[in-house]
Amino acid sequence: MNKPIASLSLDLDNKWSYMKTHGDAGWESFPSYLDVVVPRILKFLKERNFKITFFIVGQDAALEKNSEAIAQISNAGHEIGNHSFNHEPWLHLYSKEELTEEFEKTEKALEKVTGRIPKGFRGPGYSLSPTVLEVLAERGYEYDCSTLPTYIGPLARAYYFLASPNMSAEEKEKRKKLFGKFSDGFQSLKPYKWQIGEKSLVEIPVTTLPIFKVPIHASYVIYLSTFSKLAAKTYWKTAIQMCKMTGTPLSLLLHPLDFLSGEDAPELKFFPAMNLPIEKKLEFVSEILENFAKSFSIGNMREHANFVKSEKTLVREFAEA
Repeated sequence: MNKPIASLSLDLDNKWSYMKTHGDAGWESFPSYLDVVVPRILKFLKERNFKITFFIVGQDAALEKNSEAIAQISNAGHEIGNHSFNHEPWLHLYSKEELTEEFEKTEKALEKVTGRIPKGFRGPGYSLSPTVLEVLAERGYEYDCSTLPTYIGPLARAYYFLASPNMSAEEKEKRKKLFGKFSDGFQSLKPYKWQIGEKSLVEIPVTTLPIFKVPIHASYVIYLSTFSKLAAKTYWKTAIQMCKMTGTPLSLLLHPLDFLSGEDAPELKFFPAMNLPIEKKLEFVSEILENFAKSFSIGNMREHANFVKSEKTLVREFAEA
């Protein structure tokens, strides 16, 4: 019996991008941990025979100090996706001209380092707007995966602001839609197609727990494990079963912090689960992916999008973005 389709991706947010979103000083020099985390992730994936999609920030690809690490990703056979140039989770505030420049710069930087022009996009902080979709369609993108159907976006944003006491009122205003709205929880978990004029674009949501719409991406499950490893494992296995029962094609999201500890990046110790020793964290990520692979046929995001194109899929009008 064939396993249902699923996808695996990683948002390669760098140290500076976390610091920038958090409102910390020093991000302007673009401190990086890519030389540490990329080889670690690639070794981990190779040992498990996974080929995934890496969504890469254009600013990182444009810096020579990151070229070797990013080239290694492409050379290992993983798909390269666009994660914006400046990693600002307020793309909804950008004009069409600003977005076009953002995409052009990212595409050129990624092509120079990897030899590939991305065909997929994920907005930083799940930032999306009708204008973003319009520019994606005009530039020949095949899919987007910037939606996170969850009710707890405002809660996550409130926690983020509490953990960022030095953030100015102006910076908070830019981030007022970070992690989305309560109403995002009513969005579909199953892939669909945006109809944008005569063009269409596949949307693959980041999967949340069916019905309850709480996050199930790896960072969240790892965080739960700091309270109870048994509870976290049970939660993840329940999520897999509910996805299978509801016919939800699971798209699992990873982050660099899933492969780092506070010792690797002391500036980011405030993030949940960064107190876990790296050996324990990697062991738990391995268990998550092992359970994932038992139930689903896992590919990269473009493979998932191509499968969606071949199926009869819900179509949403561009104006509903």
